[in-house]
Amino acid sequence: MSTLELRHLSKRFPTGNWAVRDVDLEVGEGELFVIVGPSGCGKSTLLRMVAGLEDVTIGDVLVDQASLDHVEPHERNIAMAFQQYALYPHLTVAENIGFPMRLAHLHRAVVARRVHEVAAALQLDDVLDRKPRTLSGGQQQRVAMGRAIVRDPRLLLMDEPMSNLDAPLRRQTRVVIMRLQRRLGLTTLYVTHDQDEAMAMGDRVAVMRHGSIVQCDVPIEVYDHPYDVFVAQFMGTPPMNLVDASVVEADDGGYALRVGNQEVPLGGRDVDRRPHIRDLVGRALVLGFRADACEHRPDGRLLGSVVSSEVVDLRKFVRIELDARGVGVTAQGAAVDPGRRTSIVVALDPGATVNRWKPFRFSIDLDRIHLFDLPTGRALA
Repeated sequence: MSTLELRHLSKRFPTGNWAVRDVDLEVGEGELFVIVGPSGCGKSTLLRMVAGLEDVTIGDVLVDQASLDHVEPHERNIAMAFQQYALYPHLTVAENIGFPMRLAHLHRAVVARRVHEVAAALQLDDVLDRKPRTLSGGQQQRVAMGRAIVRDPRLLLMDEPMSNLDAPLRRQTRVVIMRLQRRLGLTTLYVTHDQDEAMAMGDRVAVMRHGSIVQCDVPIEVYDHPYDVFVAQFMGTPPMNLVDASVVEADDGGYALRVGNQEVPLGGRDVDRRPHIRDLVGRALVLGFRADACEHRPDGRLLGSVVSSEVVDLRKFVRIELDARGVGVTAQGAAVDPGRRTSIVVALDPGATVNRWKPFRFSIDLDRIHLFDLPTGRALA
């Protein structure tokens, strides 16, 4: 097992565009570390810099505390699995897996033993004599993985390896990858744009945007305590609801959250838990809350109308139109949408009855709300 450290890693293309900006990252021994972000955020470029396939403009890549600055890609002993399988169609599964070892002129018996060990770990024992064209997409991806790890590398890099698979195969292959990684104790850097995949697989997750790491933590912390509105909306299905809001002083001397033309009282306990609430009066804010932080109840302080509903994974997701302005994520932070009404998503039990375009009264668990600064989009403590 090896460690990986990235120090102030940056990549600038000849066009002048920065693909990666000042990334500091440490991956521990045997850790499955996931980098997640939208297309074009620089995550694949970062992976290629670690592998030596892209030149580093600024910064350093260290494996086991030793710099790889002047080490050629083929000398780094780092394996990489790509989005495209790139299997040799004229070779069998066994020959494809063992190809790197034969290229290194290792003894035939050593190659055969190692190929069978890897094939057993990847559940490919029964297809070793078949050609790639006769395999399913999931099997082909596992063959590509086997070819990557057969040399017993120091690090395994995976660049969206399951993006070509359908949903059931993705779930199956995800389990295989996690089981294999745990069994081998192989330090792995995994890149994906699928936040569900990142949440399910990563020991830790780094969310990347515009070439920089926005937030890095264990998956549940990233989900429960997003650093800004971008992370809040990117991590989670459905995305976090974001609406324009403000803190106001209530008639009884307390405080309330104003959402559009409606108010949600903040009790003494809520203010005690968030003493900074008193300092937010008159400040432009974003209120964020997850779909499952809402409850449909007749005495709820918020009122909307049902637009649609669907049942997914034993949860009913109801889209509600609310008399409040929505908030969108921008490059600088957040911005209020120009429309006077917005739609949010509420999660209910699958048997819950709702009527389209009928009034829908609900409440929000105030222990689970998030407040963000509108100009910057940053979370407020």
